[in-house]
Amino acid sequence: LLLSFFSNLSKVSPLIKKVSDHKDFKKLLRTRTNVLVLYTKSGAHLKLLSDVAQAVKGQGTIAWVNCGDSEGRKLCKKVKVDPISKTNGDEVLHYKDGTFHTEYNRPATFKSMVAFLKDPAGAPLWEENPEAKDVLHIESEKVRCGVCKRMQPIFQQAATETKGKYVLAGMNVHPAEFDGLKQEFSIKGYPTFCYFEKGKFLHHYENYGVTSKDITDWLKNPQPPQPKTPEVPWSESGSVVFHLTDESFDTFLEEHPSALVMFYAPWCGHCKKMKPEYDEAAEILNKDPGVLAAVDATIHKSIGERFKISGFPTVKYFEKGEEKYTLPQLRSKDKIIEWLQNPQAPPPPEKSWDEMPSSVSHLGAEDFREFLKKKKHALVMFYAPWCPHCKNAVPHFTTAAELFKEDRKIAYAAVDCTKGQNHELCKQEGVEGYPTFNYYNYGKFSEKYNGERGEAGFTGFMRNLRGRDQEKVGKRKEEL
Repeated sequence: LLLSFFSNLSKVSPLIKKVSDHKDFKKLLRTRTNVLVLYTKSGAHLKLLSDVAQAVKGQGTIAWVNCGDSEGRKLCKKVKVDPISKTNGDEVLHYKDGTFHTEYNRPATFKSMVAFLKDPAGAPLWEENPEAKDVLHIESEKVRCGVCKRMQPIFQQAATETKGKYVLAGMNVHPAEFDGLKQEFSIKGYPTFCYFEKGKFLHHYENYGVTSKDITDWLKNPQPPQPKTPEVPWSESGSVVFHLTDESFDTFLEEHPSALVMFYAPWCGHCKKMKPEYDEAAEILNKDPGVLAAVDATIHKSIGERFKISGFPTVKYFEKGEEKYTLPQLRSKDKIIEWLQNPQAPPPPEKSWDEMPSSVSHLGAEDFREFLKKKKHALVMFYAPWCPHCKNAVPHFTTAAELFKEDRKIAYAAVDCTKGQNHELCKQEGVEGYPTFNYYNYGKFSEKYNGERGEAGFTGFMRNLRGRDQEKVGKRKEEL
């Protein structure tokens, strides 16, 4: 698998750790948490791995054991690795948190190896999928967009069916370096399909269906985007929900002593998802024990302002014309019906992350730079409270901070980009999405952290940095 990539390589990079002693090997695994080791029967050249080592600096380590020389042969025997028995005479193994994790069996390419070391447990790149061989991969990274993932097999099938007639290509344009490209071709969401003829952009592929047959049929006669059918307003759709206006709102509540009111915006995705649930609940309840009503707060603004509606959907309960509760937990038909049959005060809102005790330092525009100047190693998480990926990362980031709380040179910090002047700070620090993780060395930005967003990833990153510090101290002592 790996021979053709290693046989014509040149000088070994200083970033690659050449190991031949078992004690040194154990020390490497103890101080580095994400290590890829090449075992080879000869002094194979390592240019590819040198490039990989440079790309994952600070996030992963590349090591080399030459099983062909006398010392290396002892180590290979000790760890029960025999690359000589392999067809190509090479074996690549991955070690995580001090122990063997897995054999590296993905393509021996720069992109694949870098992607693997940045997220050893993650899914392979799209271009590694044998079924995607007919898709031309212009630029590829791990795909995080859910709709994109669902479209991949369809796009792959269309590429295979039209091979030799048309070219279907895939490109990850999410990184900031492609902002100009996104603007030029009006890419505002993912996936976006652009059609080119003789190097010239002609159309977006929109509203023509999402099967491989839809795509292949369209390619036979490419047309501009098909106009969307105007959406019928909810209030005109025959819904049994009472639709209120600025003028009718107060009178309605006087006539209905128990009412649940949903404040919504027509464009809001969560509102669209909730509408059928709300409609069905309204049909079942039929005024007893209460009624369901709705207000389009983008049209009837005075009502929205009066009740301080700042997000959609917002569900409020009114009793005898008076606002009593805000109910964020009511989203499904069953929960709406169950709650209205026995109205209860909602549970108290969850504390925000910065209100909960932890070893994470919560920073703002006023103290961000001053705090980081005092820390040798600081990993900063830029987040938004509503972001689900941020919520998933919080407990792992908090646990990592707890593990290093005694080390005054290390900090795990967080910035809520939605608060006050923090928005401008986040923009200055290159934050384009949430969460974003930046590593700072004594207040100076060093690199973006793109590793695993679990406890192992966050702690491993810091252990690697601390391991390098210890190595430097050891070298100084040897010199003395």
